[in-house]
Amino acid sequence: MIIVVNTTDNSLFPTEFWTVTAGDLSQKRAHLTTPTPEATPGDAAKIVIDPADKHQNWIGAGAAITDAAASLIWQQSKAQRNALLHELFDPKEGNFATIRIPLGSCEPASQPYYSYDDVPFGEHDASLAKFSIGTGTPGAPDATKDLKYIVPVVQEILKINPAVKIMASPWSAPAWMKNTGELKMGGHLRFGEYTGNGYDQFKDTFESVYAQYFIHYLEAYKKLGIPIYAITIQNEPSNAAAWPAMIWKLPELADFGYTYLRPALDKTFPNTKIYFWDGSLNVLTEPLSKYVTPEQASAFDGFAFHTYDGPYTNLFKGSRSFPHWDLAMTERRCMIEETPEDASHIMFGLIGNWLVRQGLSMINLWNMALDERGLPNMVGSTGRRGVVTIDHTTGKVQRNLEYYMLRNFGQDVVPGSTVIGSSSYTQDGYTGGLGSVAFLAPDGGITAHLYNPTDQPLEAAVTVNGQALTWQHVTVPAWGTVTLHKAFGPVNASSPRADEAFKLNPYPANLADDEAPGKGVNKNKK
Repeated sequence: MIIVVNTTDNSLFPTEFWTVTAGDLSQKRAHLTTPTPEATPGDAAKIVIDPADKHQNWIGAGAAITDAAASLIWQQSKAQRNALLHELFDPKEGNFATIRIPLGSCEPASQPYYSYDDVPFGEHDASLAKFSIGTGTPGAPDATKDLKYIVPVVQEILKINPAVKIMASPWSAPAWMKNTGELKMGGHLRFGEYTGNGYDQFKDTFESVYAQYFIHYLEAYKKLGIPIYAITIQNEPSNAAAWPAMIWKLPELADFGYTYLRPALDKTFPNTKIYFWDGSLNVLTEPLSKYVTPEQASAFDGFAFHTYDGPYTNLFKGSRSFPHWDLAMTERRCMIEETPEDASHIMFGLIGNWLVRQGLSMINLWNMALDERGLPNMVGSTGRRGVVTIDHTTGKVQRNLEYYMLRNFGQDVVPGSTVIGSSSYTQDGYTGGLGSVAFLAPDGGITAHLYNPTDQPLEAAVTVNGQALTWQHVTVPAWGTVTLHKAFGPVNASSPRADEAFKLNPYPANLADDEAPGKGVNKNKK
């Protein structure tokens, strides 16, 4: 629902909307009465929002529609699915602005692993004559591959919000294109080998055929009414995992993108963007400029990364090597057994605060939905969670802390906004005192998120540079956020829908060893 929230007469902005979310979810984007402006900040932490201090453009936030997530969403009743997708993507509700989808099989999945050109190892399909993203009508019981779940769910999302931007990432090339002949456990593209009738570098090599594999994918999705905003060359290029995976070294990614993929896109899909990397930051121990030439960097539009491993300051080895690249955080999962402190440090602190302050333009979390067991997947991992949890027997929905972080961005930040300066008292997003991030809308409206990384409530006093020096006082709860949206007209003041009751995590958790940044750290200093 879009409503107008009136403020006091001495405010520059006729409309304001404030919410609060506690780290333990005892408050869930609860509406706050707009604070009355006061003459002094008192002893509160001073948050000065500065529209003159402009930074990167904001693209949006969302999560991955994996085969696993899509299967749960699609198997809800039509009424349940319609309610959930509207809640997430409708501009009048959650207004999630981005999604990430796998280009081929990934993990978690509800179907056995596949690529779009599965021929036995030892055979070649240089013309990609057997390329297929699936058979059957999208969403039909007998549909296969992407057409079974991912395509119909994405089509419904775009009906609700056609502006949603889609990033696609492959987990592996087809097995016959790899040195191992397997989708799983890494391996690499058959660099420098030939798979046609000739020695043409741009026609007969495995690199050139794999570039055309991306083009065939984009064409197939275009025919289904699904435009792909951006692609990456490889999900987690350093991870030889027990599911579809493929290894790429940094120079190999740079050469393939510059020599093969970008030229292929320029002939057919010149507006499709390529993001470099798409893995964790622990690999970036040296500046990217050591491995990627400026000429090669010109083929890429952005730098994508995951936040499983630090040090997170390794981000600067990419962003300061090529500052014209947009930054996209493309993956972070959360565990169902995390404490409010650890979950908020990841979502509100590191991702939603510190990374945005350091140049992030897009957030895509991992798995829009998983069920109450952390399933489905092909490897027996339990205890995971998605942005929402869907009961696999009833279709009922519960919303996790990640949902509220994404809704802070989707509901309050106008698409096309610019990140602007604001005061912060945390050096990393999860230690110290209050953090903040602020946005300037195209019409001059302002949004800000305040985050408290401590276990005690903290007081903030907020003002906007250029306004009469007045302060609005607010209490930010432990490990929680306060959002404010100052506008010149109506704002989206809708509320999240209520959770439905069902039992979570009925099985013992079977989890990988990834931890929240600053886990176990509790500092209450301003």
